[in-house]
Amino acid sequence: MSHTKKTFSLPIAGFLISYQILLLASLPFYFYFMLPSLAMIAVSFVLLYLTGLSITGGYHRFYSHRSFRTGKTLEALMLFFGTMAGQGSALRWAFDHRRHHAYVDTDEDPYSINKGFWYAHFFWMLHKQKEIDPKVVPDLIRNKLVMFQHHFYPALMFGSNILVFLLVGWLLEDFWGAFFVAWWIRFFLLHHFTWFINSLAHTWGDKPFCQEQSAVNNYILALLTFGEGYHNYHHVFAHDYRNGIRWYHFDPTKWLIKGLSFLGLTHELKTVDSFTIQKRMIREKKNLLLEQVKELWYVKREEIEAKIHEISDRIETDIRVLNQLKEQYLKIKETTPSCRELLNDLQNEMKCLHQRMQEDWRAWKNLCSCITHLKPIEI
Repeated sequence: MSHTKKTFSLPIAGFLISYQILLLASLPFYFYFMLPSLAMIAVSFVLLYLTGLSITGGYHRFYSHRSFRTGKTLEALMLFFGTMAGQGSALRWAFDHRRHHAYVDTDEDPYSINKGFWYAHFFWMLHKQKEIDPKVVPDLIRNKLVMFQHHFYPALMFGSNILVFLLVGWLLEDFWGAFFVAWWIRFFLLHHFTWFINSLAHTWGDKPFCQEQSAVNNYILALLTFGEGYHNYHHVFAHDYRNGIRWYHFDPTKWLIKGLSFLGLTHELKTVDSFTIQKRMIREKKNLLLEQVKELWYVKREEIEAKIHEISDRIETDIRVLNQLKEQYLKIKETTPSCRELLNDLQNEMKCLHQRMQEDWRAWKNLCSCITHLKPIEI
């Protein structure tokens, strides 16, 4: 069904539209007559992160993708601050998100970017919600905490925000600042930061892991979305608790989940091994290069295509062999650690293979650069 034929949800549309209009209209008067203290700004920033991380770490990576496990205490905290975020219940959020992954970029995608940037960003929420299918979220249906939050969500959302507003206003002796900054500005910013994942993260960035889907990686967007900007990776390896897989990737949600694991508060963190990630990147880049070469009518395409296949296939083979050698090494080390000679032979073999792979990676990067920038290629 086309989204233009859907009926509007008056309660949701009325709330989302009216609160933003009222906030933007009243803020000039608030800032004219008073300014928030540094303490109020700091507290609001902390609340922004607590509620934001409860969406990305709780609603998204824990409930929607089950990428790690935790106990009921931490789960209750994530639900509390997730409720404060004003983005619906965890059950509704996870149901829509699982459908998004299952039907991405199709008419069944609840916030498909193909229906327009602003539809994916905001307007999809104004339509009448699809009834939750228990077959999509059977694990969450059995969760008593999730179902309690879902059944009483409106009261819990307003109640938790009012409670925190009163507490912050009392502690800092500034109820107007608590109302405008700690509640509504925080609410507004978090909403749009999260909605960016549905819109900008399907529009602006690169696609190193999958060219077919609209999801992109965007390092700048990661700064605003608590690490969710590496969206192309996420759509390929959705069960990984990380979005930013490199140590330098800004992903505070990943850092929080990993940090809590050292305290025993999270466990069974799911990851994708580096060999699988490298193979995926090689194959996607290979397909992209082959498409680019087709457009170069003035070069010897057959020779360049052969070079692309040769280097990429060799790297894939080396990745597979290196993975097998590592598995063999770890198995022998665990079962028969006394076999020092065999372990040393395996170490030397892996070292030689790693050196050869580095040379192939340099050749691959040079080939990619030459084709991308239309430089002469040595065949």
